[in-house]
Amino acid sequence: MPKSSKHTLQRWLTAPRLAGLPDLVSLPAPQLSFEFFPPSTEALERQLWHCIRRLEVLAPHFVSVTYGAGGSTHERTHAVVARIVSETSLTPAAHLTCVGASRGEVDDVARRYWDAGVRHIVALRGDPPPGTRYWPHPDGYHYAADLVAGLKAIADFEITVAAYPETHPEAASPAADLDNLKRKLDAGATRAITQYFFDTNLYLGFIDRALAAGIKAPIVPGIMPVTNFTQAAKFSAACGTQVPRFLSSLFEGTEDDVETRRLLGAIVAAEQVRLLQANGVDEFHFYTLNRADLTYAIAQVLGVRARPGVP
Repeated sequence: MPKSSKHTLQRWLTAPRLAGLPDLVSLPAPQLSFEFFPPSTEALERQLWHCIRRLEVLAPHFVSVTYGAGGSTHERTHAVVARIVSETSLTPAAHLTCVGASRGEVDDVARRYWDAGVRHIVALRGDPPPGTRYWPHPDGYHYAADLVAGLKAIADFEITVAAYPETHPEAASPAADLDNLKRKLDAGATRAITQYFFDTNLYLGFIDRALAAGIKAPIVPGIMPVTNFTQAAKFSAACGTQVPRFLSSLFEGTEDDVETRRLLGAIVAAEQVRLLQANGVDEFHFYTLNRADLTYAIAQVLGVRARPGVP
């Protein structure tokens, strides 16, 4: 027997014992929501609707449709949301931002949504066009808290807002960022969805601080399964999300191996949501990137199953 093998079993037996994750059978299935983005081509539209139909059978709490930087996709967003209302069993939530529009223009969009049967808005300050800084429109809603208050004055929308476990890149401090979240909720929002993150401890610490600050509304973790690590790392750098070393190491050497990247993305996201679930979290919001398969598989891992009778 090689010398190096003599003490292997002893090493295994003396290592710290870690408790397993809770049995899925003992946990209720969590509530899920999904984010889509409006397509820019016919091929992407087919991909989007394949994704919507594939995930519809999971009966999510709601699905959201994004609004491009600078409000650049608002007509496409409206078209997707209106079609979801008329052709599916899903409850849509339309993204609406403050960027590049007057209050009157934003209010008109909100009224169009209400008239189309949309009762849920994801209210965001929004991102300016690439390469520019955010400046409030002189006649517009300056920040998301103002937008929330304005929407509640128009109609009794259900309103979701954004939260940042790792602090918004433009916030003066973590405390100031948390104060801003509280203002949005106090203005009438009923829940927050977080920017995606990879470090579960950062999220758990964030909700601890939120509760200590008097916030009691749900702060739902945003989960983004990664398949293109290079793209995810670039986007994470722009939005202030830390990319753990283990993640870059995990995807190393897979640049030309799409199938392995997909498997790794599913494993990482499944491990993340199961750990959050073990810590009592029972709502998740998935940034699908208009790709259904990974999100569907992770829903299975969480104990969510297709509902009989759902199209």
